[in-house]
Amino acid sequence: MSRTFSIFPSQFGFFPYIFLVYIAFPIYYLTKEAGFKQIIGYGMVLLFLVTYRQLYFCAGKRKFTYWLAVQLAIIFTYSMFYNLNYMFLGFFPANFIGYYREKTKFYRGIVSLTFVQIIPFMYHFVNTKTMLSSGELLYFVPFIIIILISPYGVRSMNRRMELERKLDQANQQIKELVKREERVRIARDLHDTLGHTLSLLTLKSQLVQRLTAADPERARLEAKEIEITSRAALKQVRELVSDMRAATIAEELLQTKQILRAAGITYQYDGEVDFHQIPPVMQNIVSMCIREAATNVVKHSRATHCSISILQTSERMNVVVQDDGMGVDKSKQFGNGLQGMEERLALIDGGLKLTTHNGAVLEMTVPIIKKANRKGTAI
Repeated sequence: MSRTFSIFPSQFGFFPYIFLVYIAFPIYYLTKEAGFKQIIGYGMVLLFLVTYRQLYFCAGKRKFTYWLAVQLAIIFTYSMFYNLNYMFLGFFPANFIGYYREKTKFYRGIVSLTFVQIIPFMYHFVNTKTMLSSGELLYFVPFIIIILISPYGVRSMNRRMELERKLDQANQQIKELVKREERVRIARDLHDTLGHTLSLLTLKSQLVQRLTAADPERARLEAKEIEITSRAALKQVRELVSDMRAATIAEELLQTKQILRAAGITYQYDGEVDFHQIPPVMQNIVSMCIREAATNVVKHSRATHCSISILQTSERMNVVVQDDGMGVDKSKQFGNGLQGMEERLALIDGGLKLTTHNGAVLEMTVPIIKKANRKGTAI
């Protein structure tokens, strides 16, 4: 396929075109020149435009430094031999110097930009043998300072954008891992529940076929059991489909309350967390862990009371599930349920701790990663 020509890379949007407005200033000053000097000046404007375009396409490549050097050389020539106001074109290379990831290249660019800005400024004193007035100093000096520090701001913004890109990739990877984990869980549930139920239905249907003529009454009872078993299998399918839906922490806490009370275990919740601020992936993983913890309390703890507390800070969220049951045997390793919780939490860099204090105390710790809001136009 033929490549479509574009003036600037599409990912930068309209931003590169805005800077082109500043090219009007050197063109204006060139109208005051004459002869060969004016022709050379217009030629350098065209070359400057070429370097400006190429620097967007060569970011991160070896040619990037060469094009940047040409751009700095043009600004230096303009400032030295045409007009000192041309030094304001330094905003262009200042922007591109911030693209350097390597510290060595970045600081070399800063030194080069400083040279291009300061030397013509000092040359003005030697050439004209006059001091700049206070008004001229207020005109030039602040802009020179801004030009020299702007690469640091651009570099910081680019690094933040790179971190956000990596964060997006990490979140996408977590989502894929969660999907994979859910597939494994669904396959395990199908094998452990529906597989057993369907095998039982097969055996009973074969038995009914043999009893139809020999013992019709027993055949009728077996058929009734088949109906009951099939209804149970249908219920299992519905529960499995319900579990496939991405759960939220608030929904899971309500479900946990119902499960515990149905088992005769009193329930208490402590916490005032705004779950809407928590990413969906983290909510899904934490809710599944809370579900597993509540199931363990019902099945193994022999507890009469269970409490869940959730505390959120700017850096992490702590979920503590505590019961007044028989506690845990430290000599035994984590069972499959706890191992599954540990693996799920590891996907989001979380941790799991199980101790005994008047019963079992299960503590889950999950770091909270806040993504910075994007402001301004990416460059």
